[in-house]
Amino acid sequence: MATATAILDTLRTEIDTTDFKKLHWEGSFGDYLNIVLEQPAVTRTAYQRLYDMILSHGVEDVYENKDKLTRFKFFTDFASRHADAIYGLDRPLMQLVNTFKSAALGYGTERRVILLHGPVGSAKSTIARLLKRGLEDYSRTDGGMLFSFAWKGADGNWAKDPMYGEPLQLVPEEHRAKLLAMLNEQAAPHPYEIKIKGDLSPYSRYEFKTRLPRYGGDWLKMLENEVKIYRVVLSEKDRVGIGTFQPKDEKNQDSTELTGDINYRKIAEYGSDSDPRAFNFDGELNIANRGIVEFIEVLKLDVAFLYDLLGASQEHKIKPKKFAQTDIDEVILGHTNEPEYRRLQNNEFMEALRDRTVKIDIPYVTRLRDEVKIYEKDYSAAKVKGKHIAPHTVEVAAMWAVLTRLTPPKHASLSLLQKMKLYNGKTLPGFTEDNVIDLKREAVAEGMTGISPRYIQDKISNALVAHPDEDNINPFMVMKELEDGLRHHSLVKDEDQLRQYKEMLSVVKEEYEDVVKNEVQRAIAADEEALTRLCGNYIDNVKAYTQREKVRNRYTGNYEEPDERLMRSVEEKIDIPEGRKDDFRREIMNYIGALAIDGKKFDYRTNERLQKALELKLFEDQKDSIKLSSLVSNVVDKATQEKIDVVKSRLIRNYGYNEASATDVLTFVASIFARGQTKK
Repeated sequence: MATATAILDTLRTEIDTTDFKKLHWEGSFGDYLNIVLEQPAVTRTAYQRLYDMILSHGVEDVYENKDKLTRFKFFTDFASRHADAIYGLDRPLMQLVNTFKSAALGYGTERRVILLHGPVGSAKSTIARLLKRGLEDYSRTDGGMLFSFAWKGADGNWAKDPMYGEPLQLVPEEHRAKLLAMLNEQAAPHPYEIKIKGDLSPYSRYEFKTRLPRYGGDWLKMLENEVKIYRVVLSEKDRVGIGTFQPKDEKNQDSTELTGDINYRKIAEYGSDSDPRAFNFDGELNIANRGIVEFIEVLKLDVAFLYDLLGASQEHKIKPKKFAQTDIDEVILGHTNEPEYRRLQNNEFMEALRDRTVKIDIPYVTRLRDEVKIYEKDYSAAKVKGKHIAPHTVEVAAMWAVLTRLTPPKHASLSLLQKMKLYNGKTLPGFTEDNVIDLKREAVAEGMTGISPRYIQDKISNALVAHPDEDNINPFMVMKELEDGLRHHSLVKDEDQLRQYKEMLSVVKEEYEDVVKNEVQRAIAADEEALTRLCGNYIDNVKAYTQREKVRNRYTGNYEEPDERLMRSVEEKIDIPEGRKDDFRREIMNYIGALAIDGKKFDYRTNERLQKALELKLFEDQKDSIKLSSLVSNVVDKATQEKIDVVKSRLIRNYGYNEASATDVLTFVASIFARGQTKK
């Protein structure tokens, strides 16, 4: 049995003090200037550091309906390591990062409050939390270093600047231009110009003016003896460079929480409440200097707080009680929901704040595959112990959530479900990527209303605990929870909305029935290889037919006319009439050609109608090998039972079912076919 000493010795071997020494570096002002010459990035502004932090994680190009978007891996790779990955918001996130870039380059947005605006549960808080966590981690790397300074006390202790000011602010105004000219000329190449913005905090200004006479005005000698430079590590928990402000009861909150307050205990020591040593510069705007401050539900703030935001954003100054305006350098990020933002727009007294705000809309996800990823984070096999989640359980919940967020299409021939499929990358006859772009343009506020992911997560959780005797949960359990909870949902406004949501749930149930019927058909018919072979055969014949060529028989080697019987047997499964067969075949070939131009390979699974036709054709060819009605019969002979077991094993192996859920879905589909509900 291991002893405590052995355990501690094992841990001791893993301790690496190298990082600790780097993070706790201390030196003189001259040492700091050497660092500036080697790594000018240490002097960056808060916006520059934030933007570079995001870029440091890498970028990749993605395409959304012909539009080239930049995906920032910070919001995917870095975020997933902290269980906070964001899906389906590439466009809003690109707009947000472009705002940071503009601010980093000094184009004006650095003088604005960045306002994340969207419905509840749309990842606004997650984005803010990620940015804060990212800055914390970045400040610990060589690329994200920043420094501040401390004053030597009479007792030999060091008093840090309370606002973690940039050490170059210690240079008097009259000497800054010459120093900057030399630094910029001799420093290593760097995308930003080295600048000294703002002045010292009131505390450090007092210390500077008090100590300078002792050295006869020689500020360099004073810095050499009275000041040390140290490396700053940003930390929300330690309130260093990262602040968070949340509205509370107006009676228990005042603006000193933003800009600091008098330390009454020290007034007796220093004799005046206007002595900076008797003031705590620990408001959220003070301690967030050099970093970022998050305002939770910013528009719920009292007007007195919003006045502080005006100066903090536009002039980069705050006004602590009894002191002159004080310079700050920080990213001000707020978030709010639609009702609060409408109130801001309707309040004519808040025009100044509206003018200083850059609004970034953060909508709900409207692409099904991204919505599914949100729930898979919490409801994967690794996280849900002791319960098997049947296939499509999460998908049907995500499907319903997305449907509630979509704007009904203006196309008479397009249903809401079809629109969702188009958004998800499926192809439908008569609709191209240009049509999808038009659909998105006509739905301006799409994704700003609907069901929140939180509601879906709550109901999936309910389903997991509501059936203790079951070893799995299935889509019907979750859909029942979703429907039962609507009556008590606080955000369902009226009976009309309740009725619409229930109708959408019925659409999802029908879609699920079709999906599982297809799965059972595929399990009975064959595997994916057989479908791929059938597809290849069909496409070869269609290509020859449309180009008026012959097809080479793979067995005899002879060239023969296209197999009209094969092509029609596939097309009839999806009700393509004889008169429309040429149009359908040309449509398929045009689709394959368009993919080839984009360097993509054709896959029948991306064409929903063709996939369905192939599956039905294959099922029809092989359905006589097992009769579906036998699945719901009380008496099953041994041979039939063996065939049922084969189908069940395919469902388990190929589609992710377990024994119980495979039995349930087979019984369910068999009952549908037993009733004759074999609609295509």
